[in-house]
Amino acid sequence: MVAVSAAYPSTSYTTAYSQAAKPATTAAAASSTPTTDDSAATSVTLSSEAQAALAAKDFATVLAEAHAKLAALLTEAGRSTPLETGKLAVDLSSLDQRELFAMASDDSFTSDEQAAAGLEMQRRFENALSGPAGVAQVTGNFTALYKAAAAYLDSLGDEEKAGADWIAGRAAITEGIKQLQSDPKTLPDTGDEDPVQLYLALVDAGAAQQQQDIADVASSARKSLDTLYADAIANGKAPTFNSKTTVGTYIDISGLASRTLSAIALNTDDKFSAAESAEAKAALRSKSGAALLAGFHSAAKSSDPTAFSQNIISIYSSMSAEERQAAGWSDQFYQTAVASYESTSKLTQMFAEAGGDSTGFMSWMGK
Repeated sequence: MVAVSAAYPSTSYTTAYSQAAKPATTAAAASSTPTTDDSAATSVTLSSEAQAALAAKDFATVLAEAHAKLAALLTEAGRSTPLETGKLAVDLSSLDQRELFAMASDDSFTSDEQAAAGLEMQRRFENALSGPAGVAQVTGNFTALYKAAAAYLDSLGDEEKAGADWIAGRAAITEGIKQLQSDPKTLPDTGDEDPVQLYLALVDAGAAQQQQDIADVASSARKSLDTLYADAIANGKAPTFNSKTTVGTYIDISGLASRTLSAIALNTDDKFSAAESAEAKAALRSKSGAALLAGFHSAAKSSDPTAFSQNIISIYSSMSAEERQAAGWSDQFYQTAVASYESTSKLTQMFAEAGGDSTGFMSWMGK
């Protein structure tokens, strides 16, 4: 396992955040060279990649929007800095990946603001890996974990991808996936630049980033709800949770982060009304049901009979303790999923030893 310094964040992949690496400028252009003078008016069709590049915001615009969003968040929270004793004190989830990178890398932001962006970026990376890591812990198979890391890194902006840390980290992931093709249950030998192994080392050391305290989340949620109510009243309509209202303003909280909804639903500090808590619980039930349904449909398309159990384990592992409590995902529910995985794996193995295979096992089970 890779050694990890006690100072957090300290992984090689996060040095770009903590050291505020400068983003590289990228550009895309398309041209056409006519073969004759008569073809000067020929229509040129750009590839989808070129069209996306031309439609993308330039980095200066991203930078300006990051400043504006951060200023609004700080004003709403009544704060002058997004950090409190080295921890995030403002919810930065509304910033997209490029805006976060701009905030982390540009000197027009204060050192506290850059550090806060780095913490949020690391939090998102850890969240992306927490579910697959939970599955790997049960199955011993690291393939899905490495593929999740690859998908996350590939989703980042071009400016971040141009950095040395991203390039080295992505190369290590590629090498890891290659090694796992022949031995999926042995952690790959990929060196110190591997962000997956750095993440696992942080988890083992108990140094993975901690979630924002649920009391702080509740305080932010209270302010957000009050702002929505004030806006509705200012527009001359009473706020309501009735989605079919024709006279009031419907307050839709379904888009809030699950942890925010959990803080409202649990209402441990009595900051919310019964109606607000009930609405948050309903929104969480909807999110939970949608996640389970998606996991079921995904498993139905798989030839792996343990797929649905693994999907449940992944969802559970990606949730905070408060999210599980508010959504009704108990430890017993998790243990049942683990037991289902283990028993199905054993039956599949026995079936294969008797001369069948996993695909045949699925066909047999469907009869």
